[in-house]
Amino acid sequence: MKTFTRLFAIFFLAAFLSCNDGATNSSETTTVAPGENPAGGQEAVQDDESQKDVVKVAASSKDHTTLVAALKQAGLVTSLSNAGPFTVFAPVNAAFDKLPAGTVDELMKEEKKEDLQNMLQYHVFMSAQSAESLTDGQTLGMVNGDNVTISGKDGKIMLNNSATIVTSITASNGIVHVIDGVLLPPKK
Repeated sequence: MKTFTRLFAIFFLAAFLSCNDGATNSSETTTVAPGENPAGGQEAVQDDESQKDVVKVAASSKDHTTLVAALKQAGLVTSLSNAGPFTVFAPVNAAFDKLPAGTVDELMKEEKKEDLQNMLQYHVFMSAQSAESLTDGQTLGMVNGDNVTISGKDGKIMLNNSATIVTSITASNGIVHVIDGVLLPPKK
């Protein structure tokens, strides 16, 4: 038994020393000057090897520049860069172009930030739902508290009978369904 105890102690000591090999103690402190923006949240992590999160999927698409600009203006980039899982219904630029003239410009104003957040949150469901799992008549409770109704017509999946899923892209923190229309939350 003594031999086993000694071997275990030697093994533990060797493992401990190898883990600490080259480690240094540092008491450096980083200060941020007033008005400076620290490095950012999860969205600021540079990772070109792992699968992209839902925001990075949208940001890498030339067809989603309006959506990405709106997410930034609404302050939702950090939230959607977190673990999720999320289902994001991502309207293409042409979908925003179908809105009445001036709608997007109006929503992008600072004083309309809450309305913009409400509209964008109406495009997010808190769970990863593949297109195959969406069924005719299904209702999804969106992040803004309102519901979206799913319908199936001619093999296509529609949302509120106003937007069709064009394609779906799996992300590290959920799924992005590219849609051809903007979902407008019900008026309250």
